[in-house]
Parts: sequence; C-alpha cells; structure tokens
Amino acid sequence: MAESATAAAADPFQTAELRRRVLAAWADAPARFREDANAEEDFALGGYRDRVVVELAQNAADAARRSGGPGRLLLELSDDRLTAANTGAPLTPEGVESLSTLRASTKRGDEGSAGRFGVGFSAVSALSDDVTVASSAGAVHFSGAQAGAAVADLLAADGTHEDLALEVQRRSGHVPMLRLPFPSDETRVPDGYDTAVTLVLRDEDSAQRVRELLDRTGEALLLALDGLAEVRVRVDGAEHVLTREEGGAADADLTTTNSGAHGERTTAWRLLSRSGRFSQEVLADRPAEERERTEWSLTWAVPVDAEGRVAPMPSDVEPVVHAPTPTDTALDLPAVLFGTFPLSTDRRGVQSGAGTDLLLMEAANAYCALLRRFDARAALDLVPGAKLGGGPVDSVFRTRVAEPLRDTPFLVTESGMPVAPRDAVLLDSGGGADGLAGLLSELVPQVLPGAWNPRHPALVALKVRRLGLADLADLLSDTDRAPAWWAELYATLATADTTDLGALPVPLVDGRLVRGPRSLLMPTGDWHPTDSEALGVRVVHPEAAHPLLLRLGTVEATAATVLADPRTEAAVRDSLDADDPDPIAEAVLDLVASSGTGTDDLSWLSELALRDDEDGYSVAGELLVPGAPLADVLADDAPFGTVHQDLVDRHGAEVLRSVGALWEFGLVRAEEVALGEEITDDFDGDGIEDWADAVLERVGDPELPPVVPELVCVADLDCVAEDRWPQALAMLAEGPLREAVTSPARVLMPDGRVEDVPSYTAWWLRSRARLAGRAPVELRAGDAEPALAGLYDEAPTTVDREFARALGVRTTVAELLADPDGPDDLLTRLADPARHVGRVTLHSLWTAVAATDPSLVSPPTRVRAVREGTIVVADAEDTLVLDSPDLLPLLDAPLVIAPAALAGNLADVLDLDLASEAVTGRVTSAGRIRQVPDEAELFLGSADRTYLHHQTLTVDGTETEWFIGDDGVHASTTDGLARGLCWRAGEWSRRHLLAAALSDPSAAARLLAEADLD
Repeated sequence: MAESATAAAADPFQTAELRRRVLAAWADAPARFREDANAEEDFALGGYRDRVVVELAQNAADAARRSGGPGRLLLELSDDRLTAANTGAPLTPEGVESLSTLRASTKRGDEGSAGRFGVGFSAVSALSDDVTVASSAGAVHFSGAQAGAAVADLLAADGTHEDLALEVQRRSGHVPMLRLPFPSDETRVPDGYDTAVTLVLRDEDSAQRVRELLDRTGEALLLALDGLAEVRVRVDGAEHVLTREEGGAADADLTTTNSGAHGERTTAWRLLSRSGRFSQEVLADRPAEERERTEWSLTWAVPVDAEGRVAPMPSDVEPVVHAPTPTDTALDLPAVLFGTFPLSTDRRGVQSGAGTDLLLMEAANAYCALLRRFDARAALDLVPGAKLGGGPVDSVFRTRVAEPLRDTPFLVTESGMPVAPRDAVLLDSGGGADGLAGLLSELVPQVLPGAWNPRHPALVALKVRRLGLADLADLLSDTDRAPAWWAELYATLATADTTDLGALPVPLVDGRLVRGPRSLLMPTGDWHPTDSEALGVRVVHPEAAHPLLLRLGTVEATAATVLADPRTEAAVRDSLDADDPDPIAEAVLDLVASSGTGTDDLSWLSELALRDDEDGYSVAGELLVPGAPLADVLADDAPFGTVHQDLVDRHGAEVLRSVGALWEFGLVRAEEVALGEEITDDFDGDGIEDWADAVLERVGDPELPPVVPELVCVADLDCVAEDRWPQALAMLAEGPLREAVTSPARVLMPDGRVEDVPSYTAWWLRSRARLAGRAPVELRAGDAEPALAGLYDEAPTTVDREFARALGVRTTVAELLADPDGPDDLLTRLADPARHVGRVTLHSLWTAVAATDPSLVSPPTRVRAVREGTIVVADAEDTLVLDSPDLLPLLDAPLVIAPAALAGNLADVLDLDLASEAVTGRVTSAGRIRQVPDEAELFLGSADRTYLHHQTLTVDGTETEWFIGDDGVHASTTDGLARGLCWRAGEWSRRHLLAAALSDPSAAARLLAEADLD
C-alpha cells in the first residue's frame, strides 16, 4: 500500500497506465500504431506545423476560463527552449490524457472552450522531441527517446509482435511521442504562472521558426482568445507585451496594447457578437463529437480611432477567418471575424457545409448590425466592395451581405434620419453645388448629405440611387415653391457643371413653372415685365432671377431682346386677330422706342395691328402716318388707312415709322430667293415672275435655278397715281430707296459665277413709272447718242442721269440692244414712219443690230429700208438685205444696207432674204478676156487682173456697168471695171483710185501718194 502511494506520488497523472494501454493497443493491433504515428506526423508536419504558439495560447485561454479569472501567458524563447507559461487551472490527469490522446479532447461538452478537437497540442511535435508540461499538480514529459525505448522494451519482452516491429522498422524506430506520456520531476513554473510547457527545440531551424512565430504574435491573439488578458513574449531577453482591457477608450468595447522595445501601440476595437445553437439538421454532415457541440458564436471586431471612425487594421492581424484562431481561409475586410466555424481535417481551412452556410448568414446579419454602431460616414469604410479572387468564403460572404446591407438603415439623411441604402438618394452634381442636399431635403427626405462623394466605392457597391442634375430637373418639374426658393436653388447650383441642367424648371412672372431656361427672358434694370402678358413672352420671375440662368441660355430682357423673342413675333403676327390688339401695340411700341429697333432689323414688325383713324385696325405696313409725304403720291384707291392720331400723340411719328407705318416708300427684303418657278414662295411682288424670266434670259437658263442672296425692293409702287410719278420718282431718287433702284441685283449662278442684273424695282419702274406721261424706256437722256434722237423723245431733266439710266432711259445704242427688250423696241420704233431717221443714223443702227444674237430678237413685220436712194418703211416680206454692190442695178426691192461683212447675220436677225438669194445673175451679153495694165497692181496687189470686157453688159436683161459672175469680173466701163476688180480683191475702198489710174495711168503714183495721207 505504501509502495502504491509512493508510486502515485511519483506519477500523479497515472502516465504508466496511459502508456500501458497504448502499448497494449499497438501490440494487439500494429495498424493502430501505424494510424497513431501517421496522425501525429500529419498534424506535426501538416495542418499544425506553424501553429504551436496559437495552440499553446489556446490551451492557456481554456485554463484561465476554467479558473474563472483573467488569463496571462508568457511565451519565452531562450537558447534552445520555448516556454509557454500560463495562469489558470493546473494540469489534471484528464488533461494529460487529453494531451496524449489524438482527436479525443476532454473538453467535449465544454461549450466555452477554445480547443475543441483534441489535436492542438500535437503542434509541439513539429518543433521538438522533448516536451515537458509542469504545474503545481505535477509534471508530465513527452520524449521521443523515451517513447522509442518503451516500444523497444515491448518488442524485446515479447517476440511475437513481428508486425509491430516491422512498422517500427519502417519508420526507422520513430514512434508517436505524444501518445506515451512519462512522469517528470521538472515541476518548475515561472513565478506568477500556474502551468508551463517547455519545448527543447529540435534544431536551429526550429528555433528560427519559433522566433518568426513569436514575432508575428500580436493583438489578434487577444481578440480570438477572450480568456487571455495578457501575453508576454520574450525572445532572447527582448520582450513585448500584449494586453487586453474591456473598454479602455472612447467608443470602444475593447482595447488591446502591444508594447515593447519599439514603442507602444494601442488599438481600440468595436465588437459585435452573436451566438446561438445549431440544429441537428445543420450538424448532420459533421463528426459525432462535433455534433455534441451545438452552441455557435461569432464576433466582429473593428479597429476604431479616438473619434470612433474605422482605423487601419493592425499589420499583425491577418485578413482571414478566425475560428477562433487564424485559419488559411481569406476574408479580406476592414473587420475581423471570429467564429466557431467547422474546420477541415487539417484545421487550417473553413469546411463548407450547412454549418458554415448558417454562420456566414448570421455573420452577414451581424455585420449589418455592426455598421449601425458607427457614424454613417465611418460605416461606409466597412462596406465590402466587389473583389475577385478572394476565395469561396470571402465570395459567399460578400454575396450574403450585399442585399441585407442595402436594407439596413445605417446611412443617415441630410436631415439626420437613418435610411437604408435601398431607399437613399445621393445627389450627383458632378462637383460643386454645396448646400443642395439641404435645400432639397424637404422635397426628397431620403437624400444623403451633399458632402458625400457620389463615387465613393461603398456607395457604388450599395447601389445607392444617384440623382444627377438631369434627374433633379425632372424631379423638380412640378415643385410648388416660392420664387425666392428657386433663386436659392440656382445660387446653390451656380458652381455645378451646367451640362445636365437644360431642363431645369424656372418660375415665370405670370405664375407658371416652365422647364428649361433657354430663351427665357430675365428682367433687368432696363425693362420690367409689366406688359409681358400681352406679348406672351416667358419672363423669369424677378425674385428668381440669378446669373446661372444666363449661363443656361436665358436672355437678359432688354427692350431689344424682348422684341426679338419668338413669342413677341408671334404676338405681332397674330395681333390683327387678337380680341384686343391695343395692349400688344402699346407694349411693342414702347419696346421699339426704348430699343431703337425697327423693320430694318425685324421685318415682321410691319404686321403689328394699330388702330386707324376710323377706329378700326390694320397692320402697320398698311397704314400711313398722318402727314406722310407718301400720301401725296398715292392713287385715291390705294389700300392704305391712316394711323389714329392718339397713337401719334403718345408714341410719335418716328416710332410708328419704325414698326412699318408708312411715311415714304418702304423697302422689302428677301434672302436666298431662287429664280425658279416657285419664286413667289420666297417673294411675292408685282410681276416678279416676269422679272425672273428676264433675268434668266440675260444670264442663261441653267438646270438649277440661280439664287439672289438678297433681294431688296421698294414696296407699294403700284399704288402711285398716274399724275404723281414725278413726285414719286423724286422720293425714290434719294437715300436707301435710290439704292434699291440703282444697285444691281447680284445673281449667284449654280457654277459659282456671279452676274449683276438690273434690280427688280428698276425693272418694274422701266415700264410702269411715268416720265412726261411715258414709261422711262420710251425716253432718251438729253446727252444720249445722236442715233437715238429720232427714235426716242428726250426725258425731263428733273431726273439725274444715273437714276434715269437705272430707270431704263435710253443713253446708248449698245445699252439699248443689251436690254432684253431693247432690240424689239428699236425695231418697232424703226418701223414707225412718223419717226425721222437719217441715212447715216440708219446705217449705224443696222450695223449695231447686225451684231445682235438672232435668238433675242422677234423678226419685224415692217422695216426701215432704202429704195432708189430714199429711206422708206416697207413690208419685211418685200425687203432684202444687200450683200453685194453689183446687185444694186438689178434690184427694185427695198434694201436694208449695212457693211457687207454683216449682211448675213443681219439677214438672220431680221429674218430677211439676202439680195444674192433673190437675183438670178445670168449674163446674156458676150465678153472678151482682157487684163488691166500693170499700174493696177499698185492698187490690187497680187490679185487677179483679168476680166471679161463687154461693149454692153447685160445681166438678167438689165444693162449694167459691172457684175461679178461665176466666171469672173464682167465690166463695160472703166468705173465698172475698177469696182469689180476692187470688190473681188477685197480692196473696195480703192475703187475710185483705181478708176482714176485706169483713166490716166500716168497719175497712178500721185494718186497713191495722196491716198497715203488718209
């Protein structure tokens, strides 16, 4: 009995019994030995190879929890030894059994323990073959050498264990050290601690690995193991201390401190924990012992700064799931997740399954609650963003938390009310617009603070609805607010990008709210919107006016801009049909007076309805200003009224003239007028189509119609009284009216050419105006060419030459024939026997007509010709054009005579026959061939000097002196011979010289000398 007690004292943890059972099991079943050896090796070399510090700390935390007090842990590396000393419950026989039993933890059913799997202590075998666990209750020793010796003793004592011996041999004598505990006399524990685990490190590599693990031991260990309040880490005499304190800082639930030779770092943590129990259905896929642990828990920990904002994560806290110590499962968030997650067999990764799914869902819900513990701006830093390659758990968590976060009211509105991201509205003004959110918070209660960046990654991830400026314009389209509120809104938006504000609502002075500032009128100091209702113009309410609206297209409402507004134009154009035209007239006349604008700028002003002197209404362009000079030249039936005298008294004659009321002739302008069949669509004037046809005849008629860029015409000329044309023309000869007559119309041809033609007004006046009772084209200027004197009467001298010329008063034959109607007019006048035309004048006129294009002339029925030396007017069908002088004696018809070279073209112009076409030219007398003397060569050059001499020359039964026949020159006299030879030689002007030389050959030299003086 005494021996038994002594043995028990020497072996308080009954290690001998534990060894006996293990050795017996191995002896009975060598496969069990193999299984234990493989398991220990797997844990040492695999899942637990780098977890010795964590696992020792976990055991220390459990010991502290069992003792009910805060735990303290010392981790010391000195030379080749690692010591882990902790406070708390001392080592017990059950504890030793747990340490020496793989996957059979005595903590089964202990819901609060950190160690759950019974394999953590195996991590020591990765570094050491000599491990001692000592406490006040005794010590236990794990030794690779002792374990090997025990197995060797077993094999030596009983030679029947060949299979076991073979397994040991295969492993070179290595046996599972941790399955065979031995009693130890080493019971020393560092002062202040209750239990110490000492590892004699296997080699220097093991020592270096321990140094690295201790160097990385940081605050996460205290977060994971809430049973520990202090961890001291000593490495070769240098120490750093980790401490944990509940609270300890403002807005913090927990504070951890890491102090050492390099200073002190304190981290405040905000925590949120959740716990519950697994249902058996959830644990159905887990091992049996795990199914007994139904309680689950999880904690989120977020580092915070002194203001309670999210702080950077300490560098020694790994971005992984902690279960509760670090796993290899990534979870890269600004918060740390600790939870009782099911782990894989190597205890390094979170195992997928129903339990993990439930915990991730609970973690997502807890994360949403965690964000509500932060200020809304700070909470944004916790929102997970999109991330690729984060691993399956990371990906699943982000998916699970995405929608719940959108429904969690952790954001705050501009007015300070909590709001869920799904319901929140974020202003996206593109920059600027400070204060906009505050202004809109009443209209949009869910609007977030305007200072928030709409492109914050968290807000993007939460899919918070962004309200851009274009959306804002739509939102405000029906908003009923005072004009001053709108002015405040515009002031707020003044610094924003205006690109999307085109539809921004604007309140008008008439009470309407319209969309879009463009073309609205903004009141200024020069004009006030008192008459805007009559004109229908859209005027911004004065209390809402702001420079932003000008940037968006609003126009300053000066008198000129109000007049130019399209609604003013519409009001003017429709004023004659208005129920009461007077307010429109008054408003427009005031604007015209203030702006100086008139019909030269806005032609439609002439459509303004004004009261007339009969108390009716007419448009301004059909009313005369009382006392207008124009009234003196109009016919009695002219369709014009007179402006009411009251309007003259209130606004003055000049303002009324500015809106088109008639004082003198007015100008009408049209742009880009096409000279085609549809010309009346662009300009509708008296005879405009005839003018266009005349222009096309003048410039040619291209396939595409030419264009007049600007057509300026004098209006109402068709209303002039017949007897008032002198006064009317005097008015037209002055100022801008004169220019409309004298300046040509410029025609742009399709091929790019530019042609200048008489203006429409000049063309109209030529045939319709009256000078001395006749049209201008029927008169000649006082200094016109003499050839026109007998054909045209002289125009009155009251019209200056330039103006008269523009009216078509004739000045030269060339200009006359260049006029499209000129050749026909000339031929008509030549056919008038009452008009005197001398022989020389007639010759010059026929010479000029011969150069005219036949296509521009209408063939006359009567022509002025010469018959037997007398000028007569004859029927065209009886008249010939003389084309050879030898035919004169043979003809009895009236003859049109011009230079012979022009005879053919003149015959074409007048549509007459040539004389040579009407004469047979048969010579009936006999002639003899002769040659003129050599002296004739002086006058004829090298021309042929032969001829046929006749005593009496007869052609077509008529005696004549000479004739040019097909066979040569026929002549019966010296004069006839000279004419014939010179005509044939083309020296017709020398016929008289040659005749004299033939009569007196000795005089030839003198005659030539005299001719040289010509």
